[in-house]
Order: sequence, then structure tokens, then C-alpha cells
Amino acid sequence: MSQQHSAAPAPTPTSASAVATVAKRRDWWRDAVIYQVYPRSFADSNGDGMGDLEGVRSRLPYLRDLGVDAVWLSPFYASPQADAGYDVADYRAVDPMFGNLLDADALIRDARELGLRIIVDLVPNHSSDQHEWFKRALADGPGSPLRERYHFRPGKGDDGELPPNDWESIFGGPAWTRVTEPDGTPGEWYLHLFAPEQPDFNWEHPAVGDEFRSILRFWLDMGVDGFRIDVAHGLVKEHGLPDLGSHEQLKLLGNDVMPFFDQDGVHDIYRQWRLILDEYSGERIFVAEAWTPTVERTANYVRPDELHQAFNFQYLGTAWDAEELRTVVDRTLEAMRPVNAPATWVLSNHDVTRHATRFANPAGLGTQIRTAGDRDLGLRRARAATLLMLALPGSAYVYQGEELGLPDVVDLPDEVRQDPAYFRGAGQDGFRDGCRVPIPWTREGSSYGFGDGGSWLPQPASWAELSVEAQDGVEGSTLELYRAALRLRRSQPDLGAGDAVEWLKAPEGVLAFRRGEFVCVANTSGESARIPAYGRVLLASGEIAEVDGEAKLPADTTVWFTTA
Repeated sequence: MSQQHSAAPAPTPTSASAVATVAKRRDWWRDAVIYQVYPRSFADSNGDGMGDLEGVRSRLPYLRDLGVDAVWLSPFYASPQADAGYDVADYRAVDPMFGNLLDADALIRDARELGLRIIVDLVPNHSSDQHEWFKRALADGPGSPLRERYHFRPGKGDDGELPPNDWESIFGGPAWTRVTEPDGTPGEWYLHLFAPEQPDFNWEHPAVGDEFRSILRFWLDMGVDGFRIDVAHGLVKEHGLPDLGSHEQLKLLGNDVMPFFDQDGVHDIYRQWRLILDEYSGERIFVAEAWTPTVERTANYVRPDELHQAFNFQYLGTAWDAEELRTVVDRTLEAMRPVNAPATWVLSNHDVTRHATRFANPAGLGTQIRTAGDRDLGLRRARAATLLMLALPGSAYVYQGEELGLPDVVDLPDEVRQDPAYFRGAGQDGFRDGCRVPIPWTREGSSYGFGDGGSWLPQPASWAELSVEAQDGVEGSTLELYRAALRLRRSQPDLGAGDAVEWLKAPEGVLAFRRGEFVCVANTSGESARIPAYGRVLLASGEIAEVDGEAKLPADTTVWFTTA
């Protein structure tokens, strides 16, 4: 185990001004804009080609000026990096590639001074196979109490040569791996819903719950403002681990309650966690990554005594189509209203093709796409979709680089790819590396300002003109569009929190809704549309023209009005 634990600095009082800055709004999370940082791809401070915590810290003023409320950091824990840090060997240590606990502490403190909150990733469904518990479980052999903290089972068949059940890994292949016992013989199998290097915890064992409650307190004492819970739907498995009885199980995800996902027992865990979180001041929050069959089942995770937010994957997967968007918006708001939780809206993250590329391709291809499509069309739609998302009631998530209009890099050479799913058959497409390419800060340099020593994934030359430097202060740039939208979102009293929209009559392919004195109109059709000029234009994702009380709204464009 890492020795970093003892390096954690003792808590010191935070300045009154900083506390006031961060805590100035109650229920801040109900309308927060939260920016996801993928640490290995955000900023490299030491020139090794890999982003790190000091790099993130150096760019915090940029995020403050962008106008976000909080920063969610993907995992930076000690890890062999079999799945980009989602295989955790030590939950209380920082991996040396990202820095150490002193760097984490400095980042948290600087963020607070700048009025930003820090949310860290928590990975409770599985650990790394290099976690001390799992290594000891293997070494101790069958019957070891440590094996009870994971899902070890004897195999089927005459010699135990078959997996214990028919579950398939999300990354492809069986969800079971057979171990070689200390005496050298083939032995038991262990469950891993993801890569073999990520054995699933057995949450029926009390030691697992005890450990994670301790981990929560460790990071809360460090000053973090909340946790994004990875695979929040996966902790509890159906008793007996029954066969599913079908193949190509990945295709069933999101359509049915699976014996290993979205089991009702997960909610008891989160009620216990909520009690811990509520002991701490400052409105700390939990955010669930919960893939469920329906938004109504997602709402179960955000009941008043459980988690605060859950990602709205139904919205993320919706096509750029007015009718489909209206349906998912209505259904989301309706589902969240009874549990008094905010809706969340998200268009991109580290696991899906960036929306500037998804919208550049025909609808119906899913959330992992291998073709560049029509770049200009994708960017127009991405900008319009962003203004629509930021106008909806609730909280919004922004993935690093989308404010630059970055597309996915769809032509990475095979030899540079690191997504574990890429190397396994019949699982996820394995092309997530395309959305994880380090972002560009400057027009020049070995990695366009990411660092002094290149980048761990190659960046396209075209990214020079998409960099922060190239877009900063340029009227009409995607970066300035985001900055303007986030300023207006904070200044307009009818934007942000809420649970309803008033739909307005609009031409086919056009969405229009009112929130008090604010009106948003999004044209998802392929042609320009004439709409009423509802008032003064606040912001638009493209050029619009007003004539005789009407506005001509180009295809794939969103406009904000105020009637005040």
C-alpha cells in the first residue's frame, strides 16, 4: 500500500472570504454548471506527456473565468492504470503520475479561494487487482476471509473449467477470470463486470461498507465538496448470481434491470452514505453515474435521503430532433419532480464520442462513433445543443474541451490506443480514446500548450486553431459563446434551478419554451424557420435576422430572448 496516507496535511482554517465565495448560494447544486476534468488530458505541469494535479491547479483561473461552479475530477488515485485510473489500488493515495496528496490538498484549497468546488470520482463497484485486499485474497487461497470481500466462486464443469455463470463483461468476453492457486493448480473464478484487472467488490460483506465509509470521511476531511459515484448502479448483485440466459448482453443494457445492475439493494448503501455527508457543512453532494432502463428508475437514486444528482444518460443519447428532445425533457422533469431532485443535462463525457462529432453524423449510430462526419454541421449543432441544454431547468455538465468545439479524434493509430475495451472482443466499441486526447491551450508547441513534452495521445494539427489562445476574445468563437452563456445563466433570474418549462407553439422541427421572462428557441430542422421575435436577443449560437416582429432562425441554431 502507498505511504502517502501519512503525508496528508492537517486541516487548517480556510479564509472567511473564500468560504463566503464558495458558500454564497444555498442549494448551489440545483442549478450548478459542473466541469469535468479528465486529469491525464487537461494540463501537464512536468513535461512527461501526462496531465497531473499541478497542471489542473494552474488552470483553475481559466475555469473560474469560464463561469462554471464546480470541477469534477476523474480518478487520480494510485492505480496500475489498466482502465485509466478506474482500477484503484489505493483510495487514499494519489498516483505518482498525477502528483501526491499535497498536490491534491493545494488544488482543493486554490479552488476554494477562486470560488470553485471540487468533486472527486469514487469507484466503489470494483478495485484494481493490485489492491492489497485482492492480492492477499489470491495469496491466501480458497477459503480465505479476504476472498469473501470479492465474488470468488468455483467453476462449473467436471474440473471447474467453466465460469460460474453466463455473465459477460461490459468490456467484452466473460465476466469471470480463473485464478491459479498458490499451489499452482487452476482454481476459483472471480467476477469482474469490466476488465479482468477490475475485480468486483462483494457489497454483502460488511468490511466493504466499512472501508468505503472511511474513504468518504478521508476525502471529506481533505475538503472535497462531493463525489461522483462510478457505476453507482452496479454495487449489488442479485442473490445467487443467476444466469442471465442470453448472449450479447451489452445490447440489453439500458433496456432491462439486470441481475448485476440497478438492483434495489444499492439504495440502502446510499442512505448510509448520505448520513455521513450530512455531517459535514458546506452542502457537499453525491452525483450518481447510474445507467438505468428508464429515467423513472434513475429518480430512485435521488430521493431525499439518498444522492443529490444522477446523470441523465437518456438525454445524452437523444438525437438532435425537436420531438425527441421535447419528449425526454418532459419525461425527465416529470420523473424528478416527485423526489424534489434537480434534472441534470449532459452532452459529452470521457466515455462517449464528443457531441460535436455525434451530431456531425446521421442519427441512430449510438454514443460511440468512428467517423468524423460533417465537421461544420456537427459544430453548428453542438453550439445550438449547448445553448438548449444550459437553458433547461436544473444542473448541467460540461466535459473539458467541449467549450472549444473539439471533435473526437477518430483516426488515432491502433498502436497508441489505451482503452481496455479496444483489446477485447464483443464489448464496448473500445474507441473512447478519441474523446480523451489532451486539449489544446496554445497555437504552437509540442502539444499546443498541454505541456512541454508532447502528449500521451497525439493531437491533430487542426487543433492549433481550436486552442484556447486561438479563440480567446474572438467574437463568435465557441469559447466566447460558452463564456457568454454561463454569464447570462448566472445573471438571468429565470435561468438555472426549477422543475418546469412552458412550451410554446413553434414550426415543425423547432423547440420553443418560456421560463418567466426568458424564452429559448432551438431549430433542429435542416432549414431556416421564421419565429416570433419574443423580445430582446440575449445570445444566439449563430447569426439571426429580425424583420417586422419576426426572427429568421437558421437551421441548427438556438437563440435566447428576454421579454423584460
